[in-house]
Amino acid sequence: MNRSLEHIEYKEDTEALAKFAKALGHPTRIAILKYLENQSCCFTGDLVDILPISQSTVSQHLKELKNAGLIQGELKPPKIKYCINKENWNIAKALFEQFFD
Repeated sequence: MNRSLEHIEYKEDTEALAKFAKALGHPTRIAILKYLENQSCCFTGDLVDILPISQSTVSQHLKELKNAGLIQGELKPPKIKYCINKENWNIAKALFEQFFD
């Protein structure tokens, strides 16, 4: 592998790991991911029922997780159904494993 290609992969992996780590940087987001990991999907209202925070705060955390690519949302008017983005979830797990190894 040539040096410039190694640099590109290093940069992409490092940026992806930082993006995932930032999204995981709040206890509520970790709680949301733990909940979603054991569910096929859920709606915002489901999370409001189990977390001691307002709907607007839950929505903000969902937005951060979605922007990081860890979850995905599907519009089911008038609600949004959320689930783990399995592809990115597996990438995040692999990057963290590499980082801590």
